Amino acid sequence: MTNTAQINEAGTGNAESTGNSANVVSSASGTTPADGPAIRSPRVNFAQAAPKAFKALIGFDAAARDGLDPALVELVQIRSSQLNKCAYCLHMHTSDARKAGESEERLHMVAVWEEAAHFFTAKERAALALTEAVTLVAQGGVPDEVYDRAATHFDDAELARLLALIFTINTWNRLALSTGKVPGTDER
Repeated sequence: MTNTAQINEAGTGNAESTGNSANVVSSASGTTPADGPAIRSPRVNFAQAAPKAFKALIGFDAAARDGLDPALVELVQIRSSQLNKCAYCLHMHTSDARKAGESEERLHMVAVWEEAAHFFTAKERAALALTEAVTLVAQGGVPDEVYDRAATHFDDAELARLLALIFTINTWNRLALSTGKVPGTDER
């Protein structure tokens, strides 16, 4: 999969663009017209409002991915997006995974990877466990056994990039959720 920085019309690019979101979205918090989805106030276009921060995040994301298996990258991004309930990023990364040849079976099993262990390699399971621990860090930190398990499958440089990847997808999830990104409107 080639999901590195891409340039859009605004002259910025990313792996998770945060351009203008649609004003019409399904939302329990918005007002709902009788014949359609909820209406939400427009939110900030982060890429335009903070271009230096946005470009720095794109660079961080690209550096994190460098040298990691593209299938593993997508699994990590999918799992983090599931945990963060980020439908925008989840749609984007499941679509990217399919385009890269990922099977529907494995995509369906990511949410229950521990119970469906035979669908994933030991290295993928270690990465998914680390993804969960880092994404949910406030619920108990990153347990030594989870970190040590990942360290047995990744050398120091790979482990550092895997951690960076987990940090970036968590940031992209928060950006998409905070700026009201609409699932299915991949704005890269």
